[in-house]
Amino acid sequence: MLLWEKPFIKKRVKFVPGALIAVIVSVVVNEMLKSTGSTFTIMPEHLVQIKSASNISEFFTFFTVPDFSGFLNSKVIVTGIMIAIIASLETLLSIEAVDNLDPERHVTNTNKELFAQGIGNVISGLIGGLPITSVIVRSSANINAGGKTNLSAIFHGVLLLICVVSIPFLLNMIPLASLAAILLITGYKLCKVSVFRQMINNGKYQWVPFFATVIVILGIDLFGVYPPFKGEGLLIGVVAGLVVASIGILLGNFKNSYYFHKEEYHEHDVIRMHLSEEVSFLNKASIRETLDHIPENATIVIDAKSTRYIDFDVLEIVKEFRDIKAPLKNITCTCEGFKDKYQIDNSYSIHSTH
Repeated sequence: MLLWEKPFIKKRVKFVPGALIAVIVSVVVNEMLKSTGSTFTIMPEHLVQIKSASNISEFFTFFTVPDFSGFLNSKVIVTGIMIAIIASLETLLSIEAVDNLDPERHVTNTNKELFAQGIGNVISGLIGGLPITSVIVRSSANINAGGKTNLSAIFHGVLLLICVVSIPFLLNMIPLASLAAILLITGYKLCKVSVFRQMINNGKYQWVPFFATVIVILGIDLFGVYPPFKGEGLLIGVVAGLVVASIGILLGNFKNSYYFHKEEYHEHDVIRMHLSEEVSFLNKASIRETLDHIPENATIVIDAKSTRYIDFDVLEIVKEFRDIKAPLKNITCTCEGFKDKYQIDNSYSIHSTH
């Protein structure tokens, strides 16, 4: 996979993913070791294991129906709620990351995404399937492969179904170690050292919750620091990050109170949005909602002259509005008082009619 990323190879075979070649090579190598009776041969328990059906009737026996006697069981209800929260969190986090990775700069409708995921999970559960959630590894792989619409995810699912039904004997030759290696490399690409460095540069309100979340997730799921929560590191880690971030914001707001000034506006009016001394992530939703409802052909001034601190997520919203959303609605956006470190020019962004 590392060699496949080199320019002299990537330019010539850019439509063939390196992960696929890596899996094929791993299968060939293991089969060669097996044919020579090598002690390095990977045993069946360390290979992919998918049930294979000899006919269509046998395939449908793999599906199971729910045992409704456990529908009101408190353990089932609690587990279901935990799965729903974890799956929703993972999906929302994945959406945030994928929207930033997407070269087409699509903005995902999170409500629609979670609603569809809920329907999918209900159907999956009724036939004995696993919970469904968006996953950043597969989503980033889709983007790297040139996927641009939701059809790429649907096509991905269809391909998986076809492969599981038609060639399970080939899939069962894949070493789990090669799949683990693919996950490690993909994960590293998503979280390089530069990401940690950038997070530190974004200020203490970003890096403290970031590292708190990472440490808790790794501590619970990787090192088993608190066994009762093992397997729930993502949920507990996100909660820990939220708690740490909230404490930091409360301490900041104790020193500098926050206010958000929103005026009534109409088409062709000049709208002035004043940001206070401290703009935290708690104001992210209201600021995004206000910007999303700015009418077409309007002129807006985002005034940060009195601001001492602006949360990184709020800055991203301002940049996204100025560079992407405003041109689509022919809005003239002016940013005033933003410091150099925020990387937002204190100048007009004038857009032509689209």
